[in-house]
Parts: sequence; structure tokens; C-alpha cells
Amino acid sequence: MKPQKALFLDRDGIINIDSGYVHTKAYFVFSKGIFDLLKLFIQQGYLLFIVTNQSGIGRGYYTLKDFEILTEWMIKQLADKGIEIQSVMHCPHLSKDACHCRKPQIGMIESILKNYSIDLNHSWLIGDKQSDIDLARNSHILSHYLYRPKSHNTSPISV
Repeated sequence: MKPQKALFLDRDGIINIDSGYVHTKAYFVFSKGIFDLLKLFIQQGYLLFIVTNQSGIGRGYYTLKDFEILTEWMIKQLADKGIEIQSVMHCPHLSKDACHCRKPQIGMIESILKNYSIDLNHSWLIGDKQSDIDLARNSHILSHYLYRPKSHNTSPISV
């Protein structure tokens, strides 16, 4: 099977506005332009993956079940717009836990590569924190984009 191009996306700050430990749909606001951006990548033959640190689970701010419910809802909202997410990988750990899945460690990417044949040389990672870019570098994803919105009211992505 020929390796495919992939777009790896952070969730909070890229897919949705990061208002701090977002874990219910009441606080989940899609970033302006995100649907158009994702559709552009799909039209160019990219598979879409979300890789997200979710330390709010480890901190006890919300449960894994809360995260799963929100993720299921988010995937359905994207699917209703014609956007298929191949998988959502998350790390529930804190920085001090020193786990292999927390960005910038490469565990989430390695898990994806076990199930998908991905051409990392022609893939992208988009994130809003240095740990996202470090994940791209550590995983040998050659193309990456760091976006830091000026405020929560600023839409992170415009197409």
C-alpha cells in the first residue's frame, strides 16, 4: 500500500478556540475557517488526524468519558460538513508524568503509524504551541505551522 499524506492537527487552539480545558460542547466553538481549511486538505488527498494533550483529565477537571462524549460530538459535526477524521489521539497525562504520548513525545504519532501508512515527508502538522512543532520535528513531519492567536476572540485560522 502506497503511503498517504496526512494532516495532523492539535485540537484546542486549532480545531476549536482554546478557552481553557474545553470538555463540553457548551464551551466548544469551532475556529473560524477550520471547515474550509480541512476541506482544502481533503481535496488534496490528505488524511486527517487530531493529536491533542488533554491534561485536564489527569488533573481531574473532567473525565475520560467527558472527553469521549465531546470527541464523538465534534467528529459528527465535522462529518456533517463532509470532513472525515481518521482518528483522534489524546494524552491524558501531566507534564510531570513523563509519558511517551504527551507532546512533544512521539507516542501519538507512533500509534497512528501502526494503523496507517503515512508519508511523513509530505505531511503537515498544525498547532498553536511549541510542543506541537516539537512533535512534528521529533516525528520527522517535515511541514509544520505554528499559529498563536492574539486572543480567544481572534479566529485562529482563516482561509
